[in-house]
Amino acid sequence: MRRLACLLGITIATGAGRAADFVPLFNGNDLTGWRANNDPDSFAVKDGVLRIQASGKTAAHLFYVGDRKAGVEAFKNFELEAIVRAEPDSNGGIFVHTDMTTRDGAKHLAKGYEVQLNSSDKEKRKTGSLYAVVDLDKSPVDESKWFAVRVVVTDKRITVAVEGKELVDYTEPKDATRPKERAGRLFDAAGGGIALQAHDAKSVWHFKDIRVKRLP
Repeated sequence: MRRLACLLGITIATGAGRAADFVPLFNGNDLTGWRANNDPDSFAVKDGVLRIQASGKTAAHLFYVGDRKAGVEAFKNFELEAIVRAEPDSNGGIFVHTDMTTRDGAKHLAKGYEVQLNSSDKEKRKTGSLYAVVDLDKSPVDESKWFAVRVVVTDKRITVAVEGKELVDYTEPKDATRPKERAGRLFDAAGGGIALQAHDAKSVWHFKDIRVKRLP
């Protein structure tokens, strides 16, 4: 009995340690630790949920900045988890290894990889795609219901899982090249920011339980 109690204690302690490795990025109350690159009205918190809908004619992005007065908090190797859902016909995304630099007048981000979130018919790259790198033509979930997204980055490798099912396992080649308009879709040796996309005024996405764990 004493041995069983010890084993249970070890198991509970180990589980608690693993949970403690994750740091919540969203407090469920407000946007503390986050900053928009433009159109801050595109992002609001209500009833413990982050609601994202572009308020202007261009895309907007919400960056995790922690307590920084300028710039973004950089993550190199990490595991990111979020619980999300969408209104019908909505486009969105999660960016990693990015920063606030934009590449055009539409405010598209110049750097990093985008994990696609999409419940619209118009956009053919479906939820779980590594946008314009590994594209999926069929959605793995009903986006109107809450679902889990997990993104893991280790050096030049990124995996994307939706509801526990791995959909993307991509390793960036040594001499990877991208089209001119997406030249910055590469990993940064120093890491980069995490950002949530407000794609357009007709698209609405909801986020909760956003958390991250740094990896060696």
